[in-house]
Amino acid sequence: MSARDAVLRVEHLEAGYGETTVLRDVTLEVPAQGVLAILGPNGAGKTTLLRAISGLLPARRGRVGLDGKDVSRRSASERVRRGLCHVPDPRGIFPSLTVRDNLVLQAPRGSVDGSIEKAVGMFPRLGERLDQLAGTLSGGEQQMLAVSRAYVQSPKVVLLDEVSMGLAPNIVDEIFAFLERLREEGVALVVVEQFVHRALAIADAVAVIGRGRVVAEGPAAGFTENAIFEAYAGVAPQEATA
Repeated sequence: MSARDAVLRVEHLEAGYGETTVLRDVTLEVPAQGVLAILGPNGAGKTTLLRAISGLLPARRGRVGLDGKDVSRRSASERVRRGLCHVPDPRGIFPSLTVRDNLVLQAPRGSVDGSIEKAVGMFPRLGERLDQLAGTLSGGEQQMLAVSRAYVQSPKVVLLDEVSMGLAPNIVDEIFAFLERLREEGVALVVVEQFVHRALAIADAVAVIGRGRVVAEGPAAGFTENAIFEAYAGVAPQEATA
């Protein structure tokens, strides 16, 4: 894939906290309408990677390209305006505001009513709780509200950090059905996910992160759960093949 084909391209990214370097020379790309699964053990740097891509964490060096434009020096809010949506872990909601107010804050300017209608159409339970404080929702309902921003903002790329964490299996099914719908509507996804089999089922490509580096990457069809574990355990730090 050429850089022009990638809706999101990360090149030689380095980031960290204080004097600690977490990411080292990370390069990856996501095609338009593609799904990239970022997999690896706890502490490998997956969340740090998403934060650096979205601009919530300044990169020390490297480049982030979005839809052919260099956004490395752009703020997080500017990256949102250019089509990047980040659904963080833990759930990115305002618990002291109502469901309706959360959706209003997520909506693009001038499209509040339409955005609420879209979110409720995808997750009808939110429509039953529009005037309820978000912090009083069940965990599954809070996650529905959190991921709804990936729908109402009409983004080009969505970064999703452990969206299935702590949810009942039936809610996980709903969330992944939602991700499939996003993909069908032309949105590219970068998915950090604890359930490897779920990630492999939806992904076109996989990047395995270990100790802040990409230790294996390739088409999702070339990976098994065992191969991924071996890669981040250091047994097979090489490119997977289909």
